[in-house]
Amino acid sequence: MTIGVALHPGPSGNAVDEAVAAAKEAEAAGLGSVWLGQRFDYDAVGLAGLVGREAPGLAVGTSAVPIFARHPILVASQAQTSQAATRGRFHLGLALGAKAFVEPVFGVPYDRPVARLAEFLTVLRSLTETGTADFRGETLTAAPPVPAAVPGAEPAVPLLVAAMGPQALRVTGELGDGTLPFLAGPRALGEHIVPAITAAAARAGRPAPRVVALVPGVVTGDVDAARTAAAQQFAFYDRIASYQRVVALEGASKAADLLVAGDEETIAAAVRRYFDAGATEVVLTETGITGPADQARTWRVLGDLARGAAPATAG
Repeated sequence: MTIGVALHPGPSGNAVDEAVAAAKEAEAAGLGSVWLGQRFDYDAVGLAGLVGREAPGLAVGTSAVPIFARHPILVASQAQTSQAATRGRFHLGLALGAKAFVEPVFGVPYDRPVARLAEFLTVLRSLTETGTADFRGETLTAAPPVPAAVPGAEPAVPLLVAAMGPQALRVTGELGDGTLPFLAGPRALGEHIVPAITAAAARAGRPAPRVVALVPGVVTGDVDAARTAAAQQFAFYDRIASYQRVVALEGASKAADLLVAGDEETIAAAVRRYFDAGATEVVLTETGITGPADQARTWRVLGDLARGAAPATAG
């Protein structure tokens, strides 16, 4: 099983040092990858490159970088730099983002997101595979006057998208390498997301797509505390239409219902359900939602699963 975790550097101390230390702990636990979300403080692509260079046994990725207010030439430069830094272990995860975090923040219109995604991926594919682009589309232009390849950025950076809706999945299947769904349970994954993106990739003559399922989960003896924290932390997603839809597809009423919390066997069984639903990789998020001790327990059981061993219990 290919299993990873999301890292969440805290608000104090040194974000780079903290992320590197956490990645080394994940590596020691036997995990295969670590992923960083793009926030308004650190740069996720750059931080992933630093983390991957310091933890050579891990793949590193972003989950995910919103495309609005960014240009694919600049994102390609960042991604290729991190690919060179990690010697081929970097994975670029992109997202459409939420309108509430685009228009009032950057002052740019959240306009024609699926069309922009298609053009963004087209340019990124050209830049990361050929080192150049000559594209003039409806939402962006990309025509660097000199080569844009970064020496050592090999192989070409994998392009993943946090796609869950039908149109975003179609474009991602046609032009990307896979999807990074978050808060999509096994039913939504197996009945909607995996079939849609797989069919789109097949029609386009693309390889079978990766499905990197991001799953909120924690091994804990205090399930009530975990669910209370999740209800507060995930309330934002209940106001976003794309997440409302995917949560409803699972038969849940709110985003926090997708949290998996319990003992080691509970988490192990949940991870297996996601793989059975078609995930090619599973990444647990919010593993520290009830504190560092529970996070350490969670990473141990995930490491056991990644190695093919039966999960050890706490006692």
